[in-house]
Amino acid sequence: MDAVTPPAAKKPIRVLIAADTFTPDVNGAARFAERLASGLAGRGHDVHVMAPASSRKHGTWTEVYDGHTITAHRLYSWRWYPHDWLRFALPWTLRRDSRRILDTVKPDVVHIQSHLNVGRAVAYEAEKRGIRTIATNHFMPENLAEFSLLPKWAQDRVIQAAWKDARHTYSRVEAVTTPTQRAAEFLEKYTGVTGVHAISCGIDAENYSPNFEPRTENRILFVGRITGEKQIDVLLHAVALLASDLKAQVDIVGGGDQKRNLEHLADTLGIRDRVTFTGYVTDAELREAYSRATVFAMPSIAELQSIATMEAMASALPIVAADAMALPHLVHDGRNGFLFEPGSAQDLADKLAQVLTAAPDDLDALKRESLRLIGAHDINRTLNTFESLYRGEPVVDPVIEPVTDEASAHSAE
Repeated sequence: MDAVTPPAAKKPIRVLIAADTFTPDVNGAARFAERLASGLAGRGHDVHVMAPASSRKHGTWTEVYDGHTITAHRLYSWRWYPHDWLRFALPWTLRRDSRRILDTVKPDVVHIQSHLNVGRAVAYEAEKRGIRTIATNHFMPENLAEFSLLPKWAQDRVIQAAWKDARHTYSRVEAVTTPTQRAAEFLEKYTGVTGVHAISCGIDAENYSPNFEPRTENRILFVGRITGEKQIDVLLHAVALLASDLKAQVDIVGGGDQKRNLEHLADTLGIRDRVTFTGYVTDAELREAYSRATVFAMPSIAELQSIATMEAMASALPIVAADAMALPHLVHDGRNGFLFEPGSAQDLADKLAQVLTAAPDDLDALKRESLRLIGAHDINRTLNTFESLYRGEPVVDPVIEPVTDEASAHSAE
C-alpha cells in the first residue's frame, strides 16, 4: 500500500487466476483459489478463473462464491481414474486455450496456482505477451506420485522431473509465493528459485463459531483428503491405544482413495464402532463437526499450510499435529495444542490423552490460544498482500509467527 493513494481509490485489477484444481474439487489449493477469487471480486476487481471443468460440460460462464460473481473459463477435461475425483485439462490443447483466454480477457495480471498443466501453459503465453505473472505453489510432487500407478523407482524419477519443471515455470514469473516460511524454504531448496514470499492462504474466521460449552463426550476430529500422505492410519492406531474409559469417538471428514482400507483397519483394530467416516459434507455440516469436537488431529506429514487446521483453530479447537512441514507454524506446542513425532501412534495417543483429560481451565486456555494465533492469518491481510504483488508494489511478507515475550525483550534492547 502506498501512502499517497488510498486503497479504495486505486483502479480495479482484471486478474486471471489459472488453476489445475478449483471448486468443486476438495483440497487446500482449490479452496484457496476459491477464497482468493471471491475475496478479490468482493473488493471490486474483475476476476476470471481458468481451470479444468468438473464434468464433461466446458465453456465460459459466471459462477458465484460467497455472494461474489466471477467469470469461469472451464476447460475440457478428462478424469484421472486412479484418483477419486481428479480431472485434468489436456496438455496438447492448453497452449491454444491459454492464447484464446488471454487474448479475450486481456488481464492486468495472471496468478497461476501451480507449475502443472494449466499454470505452465498460461505462464508461457503470458510471458510472450508481457503480462505480469505471479505464481503460488501448493504442490508437492511426492503427493501426486502415489496416484501415478508407477513403481517406486519410477516415482522417484518423476518427482525429480517435477521439481525441475517447477523451476522452469517459476523462472518465468515476477514473483513466487507459498503459504508458509517452511514451505518457501522447501521450494527454494528443491527448485533453486530464490526470493519466494511466504504468504498465508488466509481464512475468514467469522465463518466459524467457537464453542466453549463443556463437551459431553470426547470427540476427535480429522478433516481432509483420505489419502496416504495424511497418515490417517497413524490416527486410528493411536485411538486404539487410548484408555477405554475415555470413550473417545473419531469423526473422519472427507473422501479419498484410502477410505475402504481405513475402514478395514478400524475393523482390525476393534474400534470400528468408535470411528465415523462421513465422506464429503456441506459447509454447514463441516462447521457443525468443528463445533462438537473436543480436539482436532492432523497426522499428515505433507502439509504446506493446512487450511483444515486453520479452520479448526478458528473454531477454538486445541490441535494435535505431526511435527512436520508447516504444521509447527500453526501448532505451538503446549500453547494451543501439541506436536507429536510423525508416524508415532503412541506419541499421538499420549498427546490426544493430554487434551482429553485436561482440566476445564487448561482446555479453555488451549482453545483461546488457537483463536489468538489464527488472527495472524486473516484473509484480508492475504488479499492486501496479493493486491500489492499484482500492482508491482513492494511487499513485506506478513508476519504470521507471534512474537514471544523473549523476542520482544531482545528487540527492545
